[in-house]
Amino acid sequence: MGKYFGTDGVRERANEGLTLEMSIKIGQYLGWYYGKEKHARILIGKDTRLSGDMFELGLAAGATSMGAQVYLLGVCPTPAISYLVRKERFDCGIMVSASHNPYYDNGIKCFNHNGEKMEEDLLLEIEAYMDGNCTIDLASGDHIGEYFNWEDGLEIYMSWLKEIVPVDLEGYHIAVDLANGSATSTVVETLDSLGATVEAINNSPNGININTKCGSTHPENLQRMMRENDFDLGLAFDGDADRLIAVDPDGNLVDGDYILYICSRYMKEKNTLNKNMCVTTVMANLGLYKALDANKIDYIKTDVGDKYVFEEMQKNDYYLGGEQSGHIIFYEHAVTGDGLLTALKLLEIMKNTGKSVKELSEGLFIYPQLLKNVKVNDKTRALNDKALKEVVDDVAKELGDEGRILVRPSGTEPLIRVMVEAKTDDLCAQYVDRVVEFVEKNNY
Repeated sequence: MGKYFGTDGVRERANEGLTLEMSIKIGQYLGWYYGKEKHARILIGKDTRLSGDMFELGLAAGATSMGAQVYLLGVCPTPAISYLVRKERFDCGIMVSASHNPYYDNGIKCFNHNGEKMEEDLLLEIEAYMDGNCTIDLASGDHIGEYFNWEDGLEIYMSWLKEIVPVDLEGYHIAVDLANGSATSTVVETLDSLGATVEAINNSPNGININTKCGSTHPENLQRMMRENDFDLGLAFDGDADRLIAVDPDGNLVDGDYILYICSRYMKEKNTLNKNMCVTTVMANLGLYKALDANKIDYIKTDVGDKYVFEEMQKNDYYLGGEQSGHIIFYEHAVTGDGLLTALKLLEIMKNTGKSVKELSEGLFIYPQLLKNVKVNDKTRALNDKALKEVVDDVAKELGDEGRILVRPSGTEPLIRVMVEAKTDDLCAQYVDRVVEFVEKNNY
């Protein structure tokens, strides 16, 4: 990770950690870098937060000052940028979004010409320009670029989704929580055109209500809606619509672990689970691994982050992977998580099997899980301490095959994360507290 770009782009409080000047410089460098031999073609999208216009136009101004032709997609899902960059042969794509963060944050995520997260070497070059460590020449005369509002882009994206998942949803009653974010631009229109009856909540973005007590990180209202009405499935998206958490008719959450289980079993049955492999992160529930074992499906654990899931899938040509948080990647079709694609895949399985999402989840027992953060002065010293390792090993031995413990550092804060899965909530609390108290007592 660099000074500004983390594993998921630049993400800070708007006009504080992330400024208009920064967006202009990012646009300038990309316009210059891809425009050395011709006018660069750059695609820019945004979610619904208030500062999105500012950063969208800052990026566009910077890029056109270097001669780029900039296409503005407007409010759109992040995966739409990823797909359209590949499909329409843009040199790169930029998404203005802070995903599930509050409205006052914003972010800039860059994609290369393949629709993948931009190479770290190039991001480091951009950072050097942002810090004034290199100079580039502005375009002049008839080499100055221009921008266009690209109205057809979302239609191309939605048509592609319906082509790869051509499911007839006639008779399905679906509730959706659009988080007042990017999903408002595509979800209802797509599901409706496939024949579903759709009822949407949090579908009126005003710039400051994105992710506010709604969407995949706050699905409580959707759960209540499912319990009180007659729906076949509930779908909750995050701010930029690259994640999905589903809800069954009883109001129970169907998170990424459930979705990976359902999809891997179906894909294996249809001989489309390439190399019989499901890619997960270390935070996937122990119950998922036991259920995959029972179904003779192989799995790999990566570090936390969809970036690492994708790298493993790309390296070995695996077709299914994702995170508990709802980032699911169908590598046969896409190179990033896509909440709407995931929803369509789930509905396709329901349609083709005639089963409810609850029936499709049979055989998966999700172990109770507890995660606590402990503040420390030195994460490395704490995690390498022999005494702490002994405490963690003792807990692991006591849990045996009926639980697990994971102790890891936060990637961005001075914290150690202690997570335990066990058969009961009481056991989780007992073991987590044992480790947390030890860390606090030793004052790392």
